[in-house]
Amino acid sequence: MNIVVCVKYVPDATADQKFESDNTVDRVTVPGLLSELDEYAVEQSLQLKEKNADPESVTVTALTIGPDQAADAIRKALQMGADKGVHVVDDAVAGSDAPATSKVLAAAIEKLKGDGGVDVVVCGLGSTDGAMSVVPAMLAERLDLPQITLASVVESQGDQFRIKRDGDTATEVIGATAPLVLSVTDQSGEARYPSFKGIMAAKKKPLDTWSLSDLGVDASEVGLDAAWTAVESTEARPPRTAGEIVTDEDGSGATALVEFLASKKFI
Repeated sequence: MNIVVCVKYVPDATADQKFESDNTVDRVTVPGLLSELDEYAVEQSLQLKEKNADPESVTVTALTIGPDQAADAIRKALQMGADKGVHVVDDAVAGSDAPATSKVLAAAIEKLKGDGGVDVVVCGLGSTDGAMSVVPAMLAERLDLPQITLASVVESQGDQFRIKRDGDTATEVIGATAPLVLSVTDQSGEARYPSFKGIMAAKKKPLDTWSLSDLGVDASEVGLDAAWTAVESTEARPPRTAGEIVTDEDGSGATALVEFLASKKFI
């Protein structure tokens, strides 16, 4: 079985976020990391391998798109236990939206099929920067595969898969036959931490770098100019101001508090 897990390198939420002059997110100078929601996808991919009757016959490939620094997301997946990585890096990809991203990922997955086919494509709930959650469905359409998405529980037996999807009022049980596209939520199981052994082993695992030309994707079909959406403008968050202190000397503190909350339309 061959499993491809799609991961994304995103800006660290604790760092100072910046935008480029074209209003795209700065992914080069701002520190980044593997998207937390994609860690759950890596975890479920590894569990599928470990629960297989013949784990050694299962290969987990971590796939990402992004600048040179995005290789760090692949390395984290390799440290967790993935077998190999593929990094699509090309200046023309910068500014791509979800449709273009799914196009490049699908092309990379088609190329990986040459290594013996791809049985399962695993994605996270969504990226912590874009938070669109539509790429798994777009991938399924482009690859002409069934999709079982937003899984909180994943079960498999051979090529048969069954998931549980939690809704507001009920839990759905959905089944499908591989090959398929699977996405998992942050309720699917805590992601493991890389062990020292895993960190050392990751240094010897293969990490291939592909460009758009390697995938047969025309640069005019991706990037900011081809995006269906655009950010018109951005502005920095205003600096935090000092809070208002109410001195309650005559019992009027409660009234002042209510008036303040009312003025902000909190009540």
